[in-house]
Amino acid sequence: MTARSDACPLPRARIGAIDALRGLVMLLMLVDHVREFFYLHAQVSDPVNLAATPPGLFLTRAASHLCAPVFLLLTGLSANLYGQKHGSRAATSAFLLKRGLFLIALEVSLVNLAWTGSLLPPVLYLQVIWAIGLSMLALAALLWLPRPLLIGAALAIMLGHNALDGLVLTPDQPGYTPWAVLHQRGMIPLPWGAARTSYPVLPWVGVIAAGYALGPLYAPGFDPALRRRRLVTLGLTSLAAFLALRGLDGYGDPHPWQVGKDGVATALSFINLTKYPPSADFLLATLGPGLLLLALFERLPERRLRWLTVFGGAPLFFYLAHLWALRLVYDGLAGLDLAGDSGRIEAGAPWQIWPIAAAFAFALYPACLWMVRLKRRSAWPGLSYL
Repeated sequence: MTARSDACPLPRARIGAIDALRGLVMLLMLVDHVREFFYLHAQVSDPVNLAATPPGLFLTRAASHLCAPVFLLLTGLSANLYGQKHGSRAATSAFLLKRGLFLIALEVSLVNLAWTGSLLPPVLYLQVIWAIGLSMLALAALLWLPRPLLIGAALAIMLGHNALDGLVLTPDQPGYTPWAVLHQRGMIPLPWGAARTSYPVLPWVGVIAAGYALGPLYAPGFDPALRRRRLVTLGLTSLAAFLALRGLDGYGDPHPWQVGKDGVATALSFINLTKYPPSADFLLATLGPGLLLLALFERLPERRLRWLTVFGGAPLFFYLAHLWALRLVYDGLAGLDLAGDSGRIEAGAPWQIWPIAAAFAFALYPACLWMVRLKRRSAWPGLSYL
């Protein structure tokens, strides 16, 4: 059997699986953001302090680790699909430039307003939307590389950037600001306060480039069975590399794991990985399951995934809607003088984060379904940004 066939167009299952996986990680993101609003009185560090963090809260936080790596991977893959549809790398590059700049502007305006309640907060948080926007700008240039060089660059960045951990600059040193954007979390002075580079962007550039390099697996006519086998192979290879690298504990994450008081404590330490910026171990441990899920979702009947594809079919709309829903509900409850001892509106236990997130997802589903249907009906290109 050959890898390509012109006998039939590429099945809808290809796109449905991508949207379903994107929807899954968006829902996990919702869980984490519920934690940020309703369980911030028990804030966790990066990596989590296992001595002070209950296992339930640790696992709730760890569940969201799939979100950013898988979403960036799918963003790169979707960029390649955009190029396949429009027929040129120039069109893809131009789209990435416009979309990237749009996301950066969105991060410093509506997104920060939802998080902080102010357009000019004392600390402007440059988070995941900012990182996606910058990564798109980088991919707009990197996609012109021959595919072998693009794959090499992606792997070198994702797996090699921890070699730069020892390069730490202070705000008074030359190059501090670009380095804080690229790799070192830090505060960048602004006329009214400071910007916090919560998501240093360099590793994410590697992830989005890797996603773009997956594009040929989704070319029209590519054998779906072969695509799934390659995705499974890549996913298992990623997990095996994580186990080997983390087991050796010499490179791959700045925080080594430790033998705990029992097997559970040791296992939690083993998967207690650095996200800001994402370590090589973190990326291997999250992209592996993401690739396996992508292969699995393509095998499942579309009707079983329809609810996920609704959330994944309009990801930016869902992102903005859920943030503002959380902000409005939280502020409304705060206005009722329901704050706990910490001065915040609190969930009583980590497990309660999940039903709260489910309630928000259920409430937002009709709006997301409306947006997905609108995107399919309308010819206005601006809707593709949502």
